[in-house]
Amino acid sequence: MSTYHYGVFVGRFQPLHIGHEAVIRAALKQVDTLIVLIGSSAQARTPRNPFTHEERAEMFAKVFKHELATDRLILKPVPDHPYSDTAWCTEVQRAVNETVLAHYNRGGVVLHGLDDIRIALAGYGKDRTSYYLKLFPEWGNVQLTSQYGTFSSSDIRRQLFQRIPAISRSVLSDEVAGWLEDFSLSETFRDLLEEAEYLDAYPKDWGRGPFVTVDAVVIQSGHILLVERGQAPGKGLLALPGGFLDPSESIRDAAIRELKEETAISDHKGEIPPAMLASFIDGTKTRVFDHPDRSLRGRIITHAFLFRLPERRELFSVTGGDDARAANWYRLGDLKPEQFFEDHWSIIDLMADL
Repeated sequence: MSTYHYGVFVGRFQPLHIGHEAVIRAALKQVDTLIVLIGSSAQARTPRNPFTHEERAEMFAKVFKHELATDRLILKPVPDHPYSDTAWCTEVQRAVNETVLAHYNRGGVVLHGLDDIRIALAGYGKDRTSYYLKLFPEWGNVQLTSQYGTFSSSDIRRQLFQRIPAISRSVLSDEVAGWLEDFSLSETFRDLLEEAEYLDAYPKDWGRGPFVTVDAVVIQSGHILLVERGQAPGKGLLALPGGFLDPSESIRDAAIRELKEETAISDHKGEIPPAMLASFIDGTKTRVFDHPDRSLRGRIITHAFLFRLPERRELFSVTGGDDARAANWYRLGDLKPEQFFEDHWSIIDLMADL
């Protein structure tokens, strides 16, 4: 009998490589069942997160077919919360609790809590494990080692996103390498390659920052005003109206200017003047979003302003302009995180009280 009933291993697996596989196999020797939480599960594709949760689950299924079939290995998606460790911890705790109860109760012994279940966090690397243990002190600790410590998934992605993709079978199982070879022939890969090339050139053309930007979170009658990006990066994704600060303007004025340029927001009298738009700003909600990895373009710090427009049956009219392909109102309840550019879903989540 293992020391722990369940182990928990968290990773992004972009892609799954032999280092991950070795750690998972080592964990399976110490726990009865291993729950693998696949991070960044509800995000739009980027060169950093090119594979969906479902695609990464396919990779696991090719390598761990027996373990998945016998329920020794269970996969669950977990979304990111870059601005709240508490929210992320809640997602992890909920995913583990629900998985354990559903899995254990199938044996005929009905559990209503986890008091008698031994759970451990499976970690690789002292610093990272220590960080996770601080977030989940109620779980035990399975310390793991791996002989594959000289490369990471980012190295694999760097080789993959080239005009002539390089897929290293020395660090990938044959099954995953074959999956990546098929992926490299897809239209999705070509779109990601275009974005990767754009992002590679960006710091050469503009520097690495830090840069200052603004974003407008505009709410009216249960709807939010969004633009569809017309060019890389994030071409075709939904985004908040916004852009870079001009040298001669205040941050608030920049948010109003970008809102007007990208949406031409109007009422029955015509385009709404800046002073009136300024009156709709809820000053108590203005917030800075500065996660170091929020943009792949470089160090970009944005200031988000919440515009609360008057409730009405007929929403203000909008038209896409500047570098926005389109501007439209969206019902807040219809939106999904994977539709959004960079961290704009997280901004909306925090600013609009979803």
